[in-house]
Amino acid sequence: MGAEQERGTQEAAARPRTSDRDGVQLRAAFQDWLRKRVGDPEAAVVELRTPSANGMSSETLLVTARWAAAGERRVVVRLAPPESVVPVFPEYDLAAQFGVMRQVREATGVPVPEVFWHEPDPGALGAPFLVMAHVDGRIPPDVMPYVYGSWVTELDAAARTRMQEATVDVLAELHGIPDAAERFAFLERTPADGRSALRRHVDATRAFAAWAKDGLEVPLLDAGFAWLEEHWPSTEGPAVLSWGDSRIGNIMYSGTGTEDALPVAVLDWEMAGVGVPEIDLAWLVYLHGWFQSGAERRGVPGLPDFLGWDDVAARYEARTGYRVADREFYTVYTALRMAVVSLRTQLRAVAFGELAMPDDPDDLIRPRTDLGSLIGV
Repeated sequence: MGAEQERGTQEAAARPRTSDRDGVQLRAAFQDWLRKRVGDPEAAVVELRTPSANGMSSETLLVTARWAAAGERRVVVRLAPPESVVPVFPEYDLAAQFGVMRQVREATGVPVPEVFWHEPDPGALGAPFLVMAHVDGRIPPDVMPYVYGSWVTELDAAARTRMQEATVDVLAELHGIPDAAERFAFLERTPADGRSALRRHVDATRAFAAWAKDGLEVPLLDAGFAWLEEHWPSTEGPAVLSWGDSRIGNIMYSGTGTEDALPVAVLDWEMAGVGVPEIDLAWLVYLHGWFQSGAERRGVPGLPDFLGWDDVAARYEARTGYRVADREFYTVYTALRMAVVSLRTQLRAVAFGELAMPDDPDDLIRPRTDLGSLIGV
Protein backbone atom coordinates (compact mmCIF):
# COMPACT_ATOMS: atom_id res chain seq x y z
CA MET A 1 0.00 0.00 0.00
CA GLY A 2 1.41 3.42 -0.99
CA ALA A 3 1.62 6.35 1.43
CA GLU A 4 -1.27 8.17 -0.19
CA GLN A 5 -3.44 5.05 -0.10
CA GLU A 6 -2.53 4.55 3.55
CA ARG A 7 -3.57 8.09 4.42
CA GLY A 8 -6.87 7.57 2.62
CA THR A 9 -7.44 4.38 4.60
CA GLN A 10 -6.77 6.16 7.89
CA GLU A 11 -9.19 8.93 6.95
CA ALA A 12 -11.81 6.35 6.07
CA ALA A 13 -11.37 4.63 9.42
CA ALA A 14 -12.34 7.85 11.13
CA ARG A 15 -15.43 8.11 8.95
CA PRO A 16 -17.59 5.08 9.74
CA ARG A 17 -20.99 4.85 8.22
CA THR A 18 -23.33 7.55 9.49
CA SER A 19 -26.61 5.72 9.24
CA ASP A 20 -28.44 2.48 8.70
CA ARG A 21 -31.52 4.32 7.44
CA ASP A 22 -33.21 2.75 4.43
CA GLY A 23 -33.30 5.03 1.39
CA VAL A 24 -36.70 3.87 0.15
CA GLN A 25 -38.25 4.38 3.58
CA LEU A 26 -36.59 7.79 3.91
CA ARG A 27 -37.97 8.88 0.57
CA ALA A 28 -41.51 7.87 1.49
CA ALA A 29 -41.24 9.40 4.95
CA PHE A 30 -39.89 12.71 3.67
CA GLN A 31 -42.59 12.85 1.03
CA ASP A 32 -45.28 12.37 3.68
CA TRP A 33 -43.70 15.07 5.83
CA LEU A 34 -43.37 17.47 2.90
CA ARG A 35 -47.02 17.07 1.92
CA LYS A 36 -48.10 18.08 5.40
CA ARG A 37 -45.54 20.88 5.67
CA VAL A 38 -46.47 22.62 2.41
CA GLY A 39 -50.14 21.68 2.52
CA ASP A 40 -50.04 19.92 -0.84
CA PRO A 41 -51.29 16.30 -0.95
CA GLU A 42 -49.74 15.91 -4.41
CA ALA A 43 -46.23 16.95 -3.37
CA ALA A 44 -43.71 14.34 -4.48
CA VAL A 45 -40.08 13.40 -3.96
CA VAL A 46 -38.60 12.93 -7.42
CA GLU A 47 -35.18 11.79 -6.19
CA LEU A 48 -33.42 11.23 -2.86
CA ARG A 49 -29.79 10.27 -2.58
CA THR A 50 -26.86 10.46 -0.18
CA PRO A 51 -23.74 12.30 -1.44
CA SER A 52 -20.60 10.21 -1.77
CA ALA A 53 -18.71 12.66 0.47
CA ASN A 54 -21.12 12.62 3.39
CA GLY A 55 -19.66 14.34 6.43
CA MET A 56 -18.33 13.07 9.73
CA SER A 57 -21.13 14.62 11.78
CA SER A 58 -24.62 15.23 10.43
CA GLU A 59 -26.09 13.01 7.75
CA THR A 60 -26.88 14.74 4.47
CA LEU A 61 -29.58 13.90 1.94
CA LEU A 62 -29.87 15.46 -1.51
CA VAL A 63 -33.51 15.69 -2.51
CA THR A 64 -35.35 16.78 -5.63
CA ALA A 65 -38.98 17.45 -4.78
CA ARG A 66 -42.00 18.95 -6.47
CA TRP A 67 -44.91 20.82 -4.92
CA ALA A 68 -47.45 23.31 -6.21
CA ALA A 69 -46.08 26.50 -4.67
CA ALA A 70 -42.48 25.93 -5.76
CA GLY A 71 -42.54 23.62 -8.75
CA GLU A 72 -39.58 21.24 -8.89
CA ARG A 73 -36.86 22.18 -6.44
CA ARG A 74 -33.61 20.71 -5.17
CA VAL A 75 -33.07 20.86 -1.42
CA VAL A 76 -30.58 19.52 1.10
CA VAL A 77 -31.74 17.74 4.25
CA ARG A 78 -29.38 17.60 7.25
CA LEU A 79 -30.27 15.03 9.91
CA ALA A 80 -28.87 14.80 13.42
CA PRO A 81 -26.95 11.53 13.87
CA PRO A 82 -28.35 8.82 16.13
CA GLU A 83 -26.44 7.77 19.24
CA SER A 84 -25.76 4.41 17.60
CA VAL A 85 -23.14 5.97 15.29
CA VAL A 86 -21.10 7.38 18.21
CA PRO A 87 -21.50 11.07 17.25
CA VAL A 88 -18.49 13.37 17.06
CA PHE A 89 -20.16 16.10 19.12
CA PRO A 90 -22.18 15.79 22.34
CA GLU A 91 -25.22 17.47 20.84
CA TYR A 92 -26.52 18.51 17.44
CA ASP A 93 -28.59 21.62 17.98
CA LEU A 94 -30.19 21.96 14.58
CA ALA A 95 -32.41 24.76 15.85
CA ALA A 96 -29.27 26.75 16.64
CA GLN A 97 -27.78 25.97 13.22
CA PHE A 98 -31.04 27.03 11.58
CA GLY A 99 -31.04 30.25 13.59
CA VAL A 100 -27.45 31.23 12.91
CA MET A 101 -27.70 30.51 9.18
CA ARG A 102 -30.86 32.58 8.90
CA GLN A 103 -29.37 35.48 10.85
CA VAL A 104 -26.16 35.48 8.81
CA ARG A 105 -28.20 35.62 5.59
CA GLU A 106 -30.21 38.53 6.95
CA ALA A 107 -27.29 40.51 8.38
CA THR A 108 -24.54 40.01 5.78
CA GLY A 109 -23.76 39.26 2.18
CA VAL A 110 -22.07 35.99 3.16
CA PRO A 111 -23.43 33.29 0.83
CA VAL A 112 -25.21 31.02 3.28
CA PRO A 113 -27.80 28.65 1.75
CA GLU A 114 -31.39 29.69 2.36
CA VAL A 115 -32.88 27.61 5.16
CA PHE A 116 -36.52 26.65 4.74
CA TRP A 117 -37.58 24.51 7.67
CA HIS A 118 -36.37 23.00 10.91
CA GLU A 119 -38.17 19.88 12.11
CA PRO A 120 -37.42 19.13 15.78
CA ASP A 121 -39.69 16.07 15.94
CA PRO A 122 -37.67 12.89 15.24
CA GLY A 123 -40.87 11.05 14.37
CA ALA A 124 -40.84 11.98 10.69
CA LEU A 125 -37.39 10.71 9.62
CA GLY A 126 -36.06 9.12 12.78
CA ALA A 127 -34.09 12.21 13.79
CA PRO A 128 -34.52 16.00 13.88
CA PHE A 129 -33.57 17.66 10.60
CA LEU A 130 -33.40 20.92 8.72
CA VAL A 131 -34.07 21.65 5.06
CA MET A 132 -32.10 24.18 3.04
CA ALA A 133 -31.65 25.23 -0.55
CA HIS A 134 -29.35 23.24 -2.81
CA VAL A 135 -26.43 25.25 -4.21
CA ASP A 136 -24.31 24.27 -7.21
CA GLY A 137 -20.56 24.57 -6.86
CA ARG A 138 -17.36 22.72 -6.06
CA ILE A 139 -15.77 21.93 -2.71
CA PRO A 140 -12.07 21.30 -2.03
CA PRO A 141 -11.91 17.55 -1.28
CA ASP A 142 -10.83 16.12 2.07
CA VAL A 143 -10.20 12.52 0.94
CA MET A 144 -7.76 12.64 -0.69
CA PRO A 145 -6.99 16.16 0.55
CA TYR A 146 -7.05 18.85 -2.12
CA VAL A 147 -3.28 19.49 -1.77
CA TYR A 148 -2.53 16.08 -3.34
CA GLY A 149 -3.95 17.19 -6.68
CA SER A 150 -7.39 18.67 -7.27
CA TRP A 151 -9.15 21.54 -8.94
CA VAL A 152 -7.57 23.80 -6.29
CA THR A 153 -4.03 22.87 -7.35
CA GLU A 154 -5.04 23.34 -11.00
CA LEU A 155 -5.96 27.00 -10.49
CA ASP A 156 -3.30 29.45 -11.58
CA ALA A 157 -1.57 31.43 -8.84
CA ALA A 158 -3.61 34.59 -9.40
CA ALA A 159 -6.93 32.73 -9.27
CA ARG A 160 -5.86 30.90 -6.11
CA THR A 161 -4.91 34.22 -4.50
CA ARG A 162 -8.35 35.59 -5.30
CA MET A 163 -9.88 32.44 -3.82
CA GLN A 164 -7.82 32.93 -0.66
CA GLU A 165 -8.75 36.59 -0.34
CA ALA A 166 -12.45 35.93 -0.91
CA THR A 167 -12.33 33.22 1.76
CA VAL A 168 -10.77 35.56 4.31
CA ASP A 169 -13.36 38.17 3.34
CA VAL A 170 -16.09 35.74 4.41
CA LEU A 171 -14.59 35.67 7.91
CA ALA A 172 -14.19 39.44 7.97
CA GLU A 173 -17.86 39.93 7.12
CA LEU A 174 -19.04 37.34 9.64
CA HIS A 175 -16.96 38.96 12.36
CA GLY A 176 -18.39 42.36 11.46
CA ILE A 177 -21.92 41.49 12.59
CA PRO A 178 -22.59 43.93 15.45
CA ASP A 179 -23.47 42.94 19.02
CA ALA A 180 -22.45 39.33 18.39
CA ALA A 181 -22.39 38.30 22.05
CA GLU A 182 -26.01 39.35 22.52
CA ARG A 183 -27.29 38.47 19.06
CA PHE A 184 -25.86 34.95 19.13
CA ALA A 185 -26.23 34.22 22.83
CA PHE A 186 -28.40 31.23 21.85
CA LEU A 187 -25.19 29.51 20.66
CA GLU A 188 -23.64 29.62 24.13
CA ARG A 189 -23.75 26.41 26.16
CA THR A 190 -23.56 28.16 29.55
CA PRO A 191 -24.29 31.68 30.88
CA ALA A 192 -21.53 34.23 30.37
CA ASP A 193 -21.14 34.89 34.12
CA GLY A 194 -18.77 37.75 33.40
CA ARG A 195 -16.32 35.58 31.47
CA SER A 196 -14.77 36.90 28.26
CA ALA A 197 -15.68 35.47 24.87
CA LEU A 198 -12.32 33.70 24.65
CA ARG A 199 -12.62 32.25 28.14
CA ARG A 200 -16.12 30.94 27.40
CA HIS A 201 -14.92 29.39 24.14
CA VAL A 202 -11.99 27.61 25.80
CA ASP A 203 -14.21 26.47 28.68
CA ALA A 204 -16.64 24.99 26.14
CA THR A 205 -13.77 23.18 24.43
CA ARG A 206 -12.62 21.84 27.79
CA ALA A 207 -16.13 20.49 28.44
CA PHE A 208 -16.16 18.93 24.96
CA ALA A 209 -12.82 17.27 25.69
CA ALA A 210 -14.08 15.85 28.98
CA TRP A 211 -17.06 14.34 27.15
CA ALA A 212 -14.95 13.09 24.21
CA LYS A 213 -12.49 11.27 26.49
CA ASP A 214 -15.34 9.14 27.80
CA GLY A 215 -13.45 8.30 30.99
CA LEU A 216 -10.03 7.86 29.36
CA GLU A 217 -6.94 9.59 30.66
CA VAL A 218 -5.43 11.49 27.72
CA PRO A 219 -2.36 13.33 29.05
CA LEU A 220 -1.68 15.21 25.82
CA LEU A 221 -5.03 17.00 26.02
CA ASP A 222 -4.43 17.91 29.66
CA ALA A 223 -1.02 19.30 28.73
CA GLY A 224 -2.58 21.33 25.94
CA PHE A 225 -5.08 23.02 28.24
CA ALA A 226 -2.33 23.70 30.79
CA TRP A 227 -0.23 25.35 28.06
CA LEU A 228 -3.12 27.65 27.16
CA GLU A 229 -3.47 28.81 30.76
CA GLU A 230 0.25 29.54 30.98
CA HIS A 231 0.27 31.53 27.73
CA TRP A 232 -3.09 33.32 27.92
CA PRO A 233 -3.13 36.54 25.82
CA SER A 234 -2.68 39.74 27.78
CA THR A 235 -5.24 41.40 25.50
CA GLU A 236 -8.18 39.50 24.03
CA GLY A 237 -10.00 40.32 20.82
CA PRO A 238 -13.61 41.48 20.61
CA ALA A 239 -16.54 39.08 20.80
CA VAL A 240 -17.56 38.00 17.30
CA LEU A 241 -19.63 35.30 15.67
CA SER A 242 -17.22 32.39 15.20
CA TRP A 243 -18.16 30.09 12.33
CA GLY A 244 -16.17 27.39 14.09
CA ASP A 245 -15.23 24.95 11.34
CA SER A 246 -13.79 27.71 9.16
CA ARG A 247 -11.92 25.73 6.52
CA ILE A 248 -12.14 25.80 2.76
CA GLY A 249 -13.52 22.25 2.77
CA ASN A 250 -16.71 23.74 4.21
CA ILE A 251 -17.08 26.32 1.45
CA MET A 252 -18.58 25.70 -1.96
CA TYR A 253 -16.90 27.71 -4.69
CA SER A 254 -17.96 28.85 -8.15
CA GLY A 255 -16.50 27.65 -11.42
CA THR A 256 -15.86 24.36 -13.14
CA GLY A 257 -12.35 24.67 -14.55
CA THR A 258 -9.31 26.81 -13.86
CA GLU A 259 -11.29 30.05 -13.76
CA ASP A 260 -11.93 32.03 -10.59
CA ALA A 261 -13.29 30.09 -7.63
CA LEU A 262 -15.28 32.37 -5.35
CA PRO A 263 -17.47 31.39 -2.37
CA VAL A 264 -21.08 30.57 -3.29
CA ALA A 265 -22.10 28.68 -0.12
CA VAL A 266 -20.71 28.66 3.42
CA LEU A 267 -21.64 25.32 5.00
CA ASP A 268 -21.48 23.29 8.23
CA TRP A 269 -22.42 25.50 11.17
CA GLU A 270 -22.48 22.89 13.96
CA MET A 271 -19.37 24.39 15.60
CA ALA A 272 -20.61 27.99 15.48
CA GLY A 273 -20.37 30.03 18.65
CA VAL A 274 -19.23 33.33 20.08
CA GLY A 275 -15.47 33.77 20.07
CA VAL A 276 -12.73 36.17 18.99
CA PRO A 277 -11.47 36.78 15.43
CA GLU A 278 -8.26 34.76 15.75
CA ILE A 279 -10.17 31.53 16.46
CA ASP A 280 -11.56 31.30 12.92
CA LEU A 281 -8.41 32.67 11.31
CA ALA A 282 -6.18 30.16 13.06
CA TRP A 283 -8.49 27.28 12.13
CA LEU A 284 -8.37 28.33 8.47
CA VAL A 285 -4.57 28.53 8.46
CA TYR A 286 -3.94 25.44 10.59
CA LEU A 287 -6.21 23.10 8.65
CA HIS A 288 -4.50 23.96 5.38
CA GLY A 289 -1.11 23.64 7.04
CA TRP A 290 -2.07 20.24 8.42
CA PHE A 291 -2.87 18.95 4.93
CA GLN A 292 0.19 20.68 3.46
CA SER A 293 2.65 19.20 5.96
CA GLY A 294 1.22 15.74 5.31
CA ALA A 295 1.70 16.19 1.58
CA GLU A 296 5.28 17.38 1.99
CA ARG A 297 6.15 14.38 4.18
CA ARG A 298 5.06 12.20 1.27
CA GLY A 299 7.02 14.11 -1.34
CA VAL A 300 4.00 15.93 -2.78
CA PRO A 301 4.54 19.67 -3.36
CA GLY A 302 1.02 20.66 -2.40
CA LEU A 303 0.31 24.37 -2.02
CA PRO A 304 3.01 25.89 0.20
CA ASP A 305 2.11 29.49 -0.70
CA PHE A 306 -1.61 29.14 0.04
CA LEU A 307 -3.43 30.24 3.22
CA GLY A 308 -0.32 31.13 5.21
CA TRP A 309 -0.57 33.20 8.39
CA ASP A 310 1.10 36.31 6.94
CA ASP A 311 -1.18 36.53 3.91
CA VAL A 312 -4.35 35.66 5.81
CA ALA A 313 -3.65 38.16 8.58
CA ALA A 314 -2.71 40.90 6.11
CA ARG A 315 -5.93 40.45 4.13
CA TYR A 316 -8.04 40.35 7.28
CA GLU A 317 -6.39 43.45 8.70
CA ALA A 318 -6.86 45.30 5.39
CA ARG A 319 -10.57 44.46 5.36
CA THR A 320 -11.34 45.08 9.03
CA GLY A 321 -8.66 47.33 10.50
CA TYR A 322 -8.24 44.78 13.28
CA ARG A 323 -4.69 43.74 14.13
CA VAL A 324 -4.41 39.97 14.38
CA ALA A 325 -2.46 39.04 17.51
CA ASP A 326 -1.11 36.08 19.49
CA ARG A 327 -0.74 33.73 16.53
CA GLU A 328 1.13 31.11 18.55
CA PHE A 329 -1.58 30.92 21.20
CA TYR A 330 -4.36 30.48 18.65
CA THR A 331 -2.35 27.98 16.63
CA VAL A 332 -1.93 25.83 19.74
CA TYR A 333 -5.61 26.27 20.59
CA THR A 334 -6.55 25.12 17.11
CA ALA A 335 -4.25 22.10 17.37
CA LEU A 336 -5.86 21.27 20.72
CA ARG A 337 -9.38 21.58 19.31
CA MET A 338 -8.37 19.38 16.39
CA ALA A 339 -6.89 16.87 18.83
CA VAL A 340 -10.22 16.61 20.66
CA VAL A 341 -12.10 16.05 17.40
CA SER A 342 -9.47 13.50 16.33
CA LEU A 343 -9.81 11.65 19.63
CA ARG A 344 -13.54 11.40 19.16
CA THR A 345 -13.40 10.28 15.53
CA GLN A 346 -10.80 7.63 16.34
CA LEU A 347 -12.87 6.35 19.28
CA ARG A 348 -15.76 6.20 16.86
CA ALA A 349 -13.68 4.04 14.53
CA VAL A 350 -12.76 1.81 17.49
CA ALA A 351 -16.45 1.45 18.36
CA PHE A 352 -17.18 0.32 14.80
CA GLY A 353 -14.37 -2.25 14.88
CA GLU A 354 -12.42 -0.39 12.21
CA LEU A 355 -9.48 0.53 14.44
CA ALA A 356 -7.74 -1.26 17.32
CA MET A 357 -7.64 0.55 20.65
CA PRO A 358 -4.00 1.62 21.22
CA ASP A 359 -2.19 1.00 24.50
CA ASP A 360 -1.49 4.73 24.83
CA PRO A 361 -4.67 6.86 24.50
CA ASP A 362 -2.54 9.75 23.23
CA ASP A 363 -2.07 7.68 20.06
CA LEU A 364 -5.75 8.22 19.30
CA ILE A 365 -4.82 11.79 18.41
CA ARG A 366 -3.75 11.87 14.76
CA PRO A 367 -1.06 12.94 14.46
CA ARG A 368 -0.17 13.40 18.12
CA THR A 369 3.15 14.97 17.15
CA ASP A 370 1.41 18.13 15.87
CA LEU A 371 0.10 19.25 19.25
CA GLY A 372 3.02 17.72 21.13
CA SER A 373 5.64 19.59 19.14
CA LEU A 374 3.80 22.89 19.53
CA ILE A 375 3.69 22.69 23.32
CA GLY A 376 7.03 20.92 23.81
CA VAL A 377 5.94 17.52 25.13
